[in-house]
Amino acid sequence: MSLALLATFAVIFLHEIHQTPRGAVVVRLFGEVRGDLPLPLALLRTPVSLFVPALELPVWAGLPKLFLAFALAELSLGRTRTLMIAYGTTLAGTLSARAMIGLGPGGLGLPPEAGQALDTGPSAAVVGLFTYLAVIRRAPVLFALTGGSMVLQSVSNPNLAGREHLVAVGVAIILAVLHERFRTGRLTGRIRSVAGNRDTEGSR
Repeated sequence: MSLALLATFAVIFLHEIHQTPRGAVVVRLFGEVRGDLPLPLALLRTPVSLFVPALELPVWAGLPKLFLAFALAELSLGRTRTLMIAYGTTLAGTLSARAMIGLGPGGLGLPPEAGQALDTGPSAAVVGLFTYLAVIRRAPVLFALTGGSMVLQSVSNPNLAGREHLVAVGVAIILAVLHERFRTGRLTGRIRSVAGNRDTEGSR
């Protein structure tokens, strides 16, 4: 569970240095992502922003969920796929925020001042990992406690972070369904291949 430990210590480290004036500048320059940033700069900062906790939320209360999400994913999916899901859901939330701000106020769009809000930090990755695990492991209780609760929270409090979380949940579900179909297709192909080989050997 080295990835889970690394992610947890990264969040603690960035939170602690953010408490100092110089550290706050470092975190802002390398890890803070907002909707009004130029896209290339936002993409460069996104890997670091994955571990920058939101200032208005209690970081210590979120650490157990962060560790559990990365630990379960790393044990079930492996390190590479865990990183891909965490980064993919975070990036999807970030890009969707820019798209909604681009649409303007009203409907699915957001007013320009929403571009000043900071990215969700590790929370989008956490909800994305839990949702992905719940789908591929067919765990409705896990989904209800994580992705489902996030959907209800986002509907009741429709702010920018809530919308990014909804996008993270949706992307995680899509990725999990695609993975299951790909895995099922490969398994079916192998079964047919083995059956075909046996038929050929039997005809001989």
